Amino acid sequence: MTEAITPVEPRDEIPLDLAGRQLGDYHLLRRLGRGGMAEVYLAEQQSLGRPVAVKVLKPSLASNDSYVRRFIHEAKAAAALVHANIVQIHEVGCIDGLHFIAQEYIEGLNLRQVLDRRGPLAAPSAVSVMRQVAAALHKSGQQKIVHRDIKPENIMLTPSGDVKVADFGLARVEKGGESVNLTQIGVTMGTPLYMSPEQVEGRTVDTRSDIYSFGVTCYHMLAARPPFEGETPLKIAIQHLQNEPKRLEDLRSDLPESLCRIVHKMLAKRPQDRYQNASELLRDLRTVQVDGADTSWPDGFEDWNPPEIAALSASRTEATQQLAAVMGRRSRSRRSRPYLVAGTIILAGMAVGVVVASATRPAPLLAVADDARVVVERQQTVRDQYFHAMSIGNEEAWSSIAKYFPPGASEENQYYALRATQRLAELYQETGNLDRALQCFAELASPQIGDPYFRAIGLAGLANIYLLRGEMQKANQQLPPLVQLFPELPRDVRQFLIDEVNDRLRTELRQLIKEFESGAKTPPSPP
Repeated sequence: MTEAITPVEPRDEIPLDLAGRQLGDYHLLRRLGRGGMAEVYLAEQQSLGRPVAVKVLKPSLASNDSYVRRFIHEAKAAAALVHANIVQIHEVGCIDGLHFIAQEYIEGLNLRQVLDRRGPLAAPSAVSVMRQVAAALHKSGQQKIVHRDIKPENIMLTPSGDVKVADFGLARVEKGGESVNLTQIGVTMGTPLYMSPEQVEGRTVDTRSDIYSFGVTCYHMLAARPPFEGETPLKIAIQHLQNEPKRLEDLRSDLPESLCRIVHKMLAKRPQDRYQNASELLRDLRTVQVDGADTSWPDGFEDWNPPEIAALSASRTEATQQLAAVMGRRSRSRRSRPYLVAGTIILAGMAVGVVVASATRPAPLLAVADDARVVVERQQTVRDQYFHAMSIGNEEAWSSIAKYFPPGASEENQYYALRATQRLAELYQETGNLDRALQCFAELASPQIGDPYFRAIGLAGLANIYLLRGEMQKANQQLPPLVQLFPELPRDVRQFLIDEVNDRLRTELRQLIKEFESGAKTPPSPP
C-alpha cells in the first residue's frame, strides 16, 4: 500500500555543500550532482582506498519518517542484489543526522546517452547488452524484486564493456506474499515511454513487467526510437494498451529474425504471452547467431568512451583527477601496510560507479542531475521547444516554453504552455516544493482553461497536494468538480485520473462517480 507523506517544507533551497567533510569511513571529495531528494558525492572510502558514490538525503527531508523509510528501502532493495550486472550498494547509514547510501561509482555513460550520440546499436553490441541486462533481471527475479523502471537511462555502460542496471528506487519487494511499496503518492510508477500495460492500468506487476519495459528499451536500442511515441504521457500509455509496434525486421533488414522475434515476444500485451522470467529470455538469447556477439564491444565502443566521458562533464573529470591525487598520496603513506594494499588490489575491480540521469521526467531518488546548468536556447517552433525541454527536464527548460512562445499568440502555443505547466507542477511535487506545485495545478484547474483534460489534471493534482499538506477538507473539495468533467473525457483518461488520485481519496472519488452516473447526486459546478 502506498504510504501517506506528511508535508515537508523545503528548508534547504540552497543546499549545503558537504565536500571536504568526513562521513564515517567516507571522505567526501566533490559533489557530482543533486536531485529533488538527495545529493551525490564522489568520495574515498578510506579503509579500502577506493572511490565510491555517496548519496546523502537532503536535511529538509530527513525529519520526515516516510522519506527516510523510502530512502532506506531503496538501499535495501538494491543491496539484496549482489551481481556483476547490478550497481552495488556498499553501506546505508546515518551519521550526525545525515542519512546516506554508499554505492559503486561508475564512470561511464548510460544507454540513452550512447543512443543519442551514436544512434542504434549494431546487432552484436545489442545482444551483448541484452544478455547482461537479462542476467541482472534474472537475479532480481530470484530475489522477488521488481525494478519497475527499466529504461535506457538506468542501464550503465562501462569502458570495459560491462553493463550494469541502476536505480532500484522504485523497486517493489515481495515478502511473505505481501508487497512492500514506499513510493511517494501522486507519482506514477515507471516512465510512460517504457511502462508495461499492467503498469499503465495500475494492476499488480511482477518480473514480466520488467521484461516488457526491457523489451521497449531493446526496441529503442535497435530502432533508434521507442515503439510508441506521443505528445503526452497519456497518449503514450494508451498505445502500450492498444497498439502493436512496427516490426523491427521491417525497420532494419540487417537484424537476425530470431533477435526481432525475441524483442517482440518481450513486448506482448498480455503478461502470459511474454517470457515468464528472465531465465527463459536468456535461453533464447543464447540461440541468436550474431558474429562477434560474445565480445564486449565488437563495433569499437572502447574507442569512443573515454573522450565521451571527458566531454560529458568537465567537473567529473576534475573530480576523478582530484580523487586519484588523494588516493596516490595516501597509497604512498600506506606502503608499510601491505595487508591494506592487498585488500585494495583485490577490491579494485569493484570500484566502478553510478551516475544516472533521466531526460524525460523529474528523476527518481537514485537518479541525480549534473551540477552544470544547461542553457535553454530558443528553438524554431514551440513544439521543438517542448521536446527540447523534455531532454533537459528542469525548471528553466519548462519555463522557456512560455518565455519564447507566448501562450496567447496561438492555440498551439497555449497547448504546449499548458503541457509545460503540468510538467512543472509534477517537478515541484517531486522535489517537495508543494506551494509551487499547488500554484501550477491551480492554474490548470482554472475555469478559464477550456480543455477538460487539463482542468481535470489540475483538479486531481490539487487534491493530491492538499492531501500532502494535511488539508483533507480542501482535498475532498476538488473531487466533485473533477467528476463533473468525466463525461467530457474518454474512458481511458477517466481511469488514468482515478489512478492518479491518492489512494486515500480514491474511495470517495469512486463513490462520487457512482452517484453521478446513477443520477442520485449532481456534483456542484466547478469553481
